[in-house]
Amino acid sequence: MKMKLKIILLILPFLLFNSYVYSAEPNDVNDPNAPIRATGNFWQDAKVFPKTAFSDAQKTYFNSNNLILILMAGGGSIALHDSHADDKIADNFKDHRSLPHDLDNFTDIAGNPGIHFAATGIWYLMAANKKDDVGLQRSWVMARALAVTGATTLILKGIVENDTPNGKSWAWPSGHTASSFCVASVLDEFYGPKVGIPAYLLAGFVGYRMMDSGDHWASDVLFGGVLGYVVGHAVAGENKKLELAGFEILPLIAPHRGSATGIMLAKEF
Repeated sequence: MKMKLKIILLILPFLLFNSYVYSAEPNDVNDPNAPIRATGNFWQDAKVFPKTAFSDAQKTYFNSNNLILILMAGGGSIALHDSHADDKIADNFKDHRSLPHDLDNFTDIAGNPGIHFAATGIWYLMAANKKDDVGLQRSWVMARALAVTGATTLILKGIVENDTPNGKSWAWPSGHTASSFCVASVLDEFYGPKVGIPAYLLAGFVGYRMMDSGDHWASDVLFGGVLGYVVGHAVAGENKKLELAGFEILPLIAPHRGSATGIMLAKEF
């Protein structure tokens, strides 16, 4: 995992540089890559879905702030792995498993990306049947965000190809955690903190379950959570700034004995 993940992180700064050029260009109202609204006709929407999701991926990853957050999460994953913190955390969970069997199974199912797609599909069909345009467009956005998150997760899993603590393959990043945080982020964009905060707590519990069961390392969960959070807000927010509890999330690069990187929360009063 270590070498492949470092190679990925070496490529990201190049994408980051290009993203400044990309984001500096003014938006054209006739841009052919602009998001396409759902029509409620399943086959018509399914036909344009791949193009729309690909456009979402471009807008997500060709954004400097998004890339910095993802890059930092990747760096955190490497730090957890190289310091053997992953091993220590996994050993602790193995010796002190806390979730009952039924709750473990339920959380595993509830955090499954396939369940998220299925629930979104039902939402879409019900909204289309009721001629509910708000529900239709929101389910459409949720599906697009889940598609970008799922595709990114699968690509990274195929590149890194590391094993989980319990010996399963394709550990990094955690698909359950990424998808759960994606859902929470989209719901937060749609309904605000009253729905968003409980959704984030549930997504965090899914991540906890992934470590408690031995299905994932802490580094898998860390990156998966950040990935889902970034994609969900980027797709549902349509170029809105990333926010947490009303504070804008910004990258922090401070020169101090070389340089220090991190994130900061900013808010105007």
